[in-house]
Amino acid sequence: MKILIINPNISESVTELIVQEAIRSCLAGTEIVAETADAGVAYIETRAEAVFGAHAVLKKVAKHYEHVDAVIVAAYGDPGVCAAKELVDIPVIGLTEATLAEAHLIGGRYSLVGISERIGVWYRETVRYYGFESRMASYRGLSKGFAHVACVQQEKRQMLLDLCLSCVEQDGADSIILSGAPLAGLAREIETQIPVPLIDGVGAAMRAAQSLASRGSLVRKRGSYAAPPKKESKGLPIEIERLLHKKFQLNDG
Repeated sequence: MKILIINPNISESVTELIVQEAIRSCLAGTEIVAETADAGVAYIETRAEAVFGAHAVLKKVAKHYEHVDAVIVAAYGDPGVCAAKELVDIPVIGLTEATLAEAHLIGGRYSLVGISERIGVWYRETVRYYGFESRMASYRGLSKGFAHVACVQQEKRQMLLDLCLSCVEQDGADSIILSGAPLAGLAREIETQIPVPLIDGVGAAMRAAQSLASRGSLVRKRGSYAAPPKKESKGLPIEIERLLHKKFQLNDG
């Protein structure tokens, strides 16, 4: 089994962090292929930046989809995930949808802890889109900046720990999602200091991707995730053009 992990941000150091944590969740025989966005921002924090990331995701999916069994979009907020599901017949998993599903299986109410306060607006909108808002206890994010996104969990360890404890003690969380690829691995390191289960986005996505990949192709001939209709296009990356052309041929057939 081969899993493509896409970092929709330009931070190669974060990609390395993601891969290190993903390896811990690999089943026997699972291989990881990692890609980092060619253009975009260091980390996605706004709706506009999410659009940049979504474009990068579609380009990487189009490049690799024929040679992998599943795709993980390794950014909370899931930029490009739903769009990619329309274009390929393999599982495409976002960190948000994977962690929300895991939190619901754990039970009770959950909170999100992230790397900034502003990013919480977009996260809440994503949670609402997926229909998981009713059991969300809170979002808490860092109120101050950090030196480098790949080092935020070391630099702000105590603040992140305090945010987790506040989610439990003040917001009534029964589990906590450490939201965002830059926090990959933190759950494992601080779990003994938090009295409720912690959910790591990369780990949750790896578990979901490997499970879905084992069931085979996800052919969508009808419904909202069926391939888009044939139409003229211009200026798209060559990888996406080729993918669209192939999907059009399959639809015509």
